Amino acid sequence: MSKKNSLNKPNEQYFSAQPSTEDERKNITVSLRGTDYEVTVSRSVFSTHRLDLGTKVLLDRIPSPDYLGDTDAQHTPHILDIGCGWGPISIAAAAEAPQNAVIWALDVNERAVELTDLNAKRAGYTNVRAGTAESFAASYAQEWSNVTFDLMWSNPPIRIGKNDLHTLLLTYLPRLTVGGHAFMVVQKHLGADSLMSWLDENLNATESTGTSTGTSTATEERPAFAVSKFASAKGYRIIEVEHLH
Repeated sequence: MSKKNSLNKPNEQYFSAQPSTEDERKNITVSLRGTDYEVTVSRSVFSTHRLDLGTKVLLDRIPSPDYLGDTDAQHTPHILDIGCGWGPISIAAAAEAPQNAVIWALDVNERAVELTDLNAKRAGYTNVRAGTAESFAASYAQEWSNVTFDLMWSNPPIRIGKNDLHTLLLTYLPRLTVGGHAFMVVQKHLGADSLMSWLDENLNATESTGTSTGTSTATEERPAFAVSKFASAKGYRIIEVEHLH
């Protein structure tokens, strides 16, 4: 195998449904928001040896999803983990979310989906649904196509490339419920600040509100989404997106 190919092969974990990298697995112990879990990881799934620093920065700083239980008791909170890997973010969300919450763990890598399902069940969380966009559509049909998300936590797959990343984020961030929040961790040197600016511009297809003034109508344009820096640490930014209206 050439050096070039050996360097490129691990990147399949970001964009391939079935990576050709050997599915070499092992069990490790990780701490997620103060709780230790035994999990299974794989060479062919992101963060192959430990909890990666970006995910740790995210989980150590974002607020608990337990507030979702303060809404209507008849409401089922939905949480989305974009790029779930072997499942640390989904497991941490399930640990603190209301018991009736549904955590959707999304990844293109089918091995990642398998590991997230395995690790969540081992931790005792049966409300984590792990899948690809295609498997969710097949298994949950209209529920998946119509669901909106009260919360998104993500260490998004930056290395899939800018265009694919933009497509991914514009597919799911607009599906935040009104009042919903997304928290994403991105390395500063991989373009966190420019991504914030891009999101602010591209999420904000403006809304118009008409105010009658006799025979004319005054139009006020308001941004639909607020994009801001929630926190910075260890070379990472945590980006917050709120759906305002």
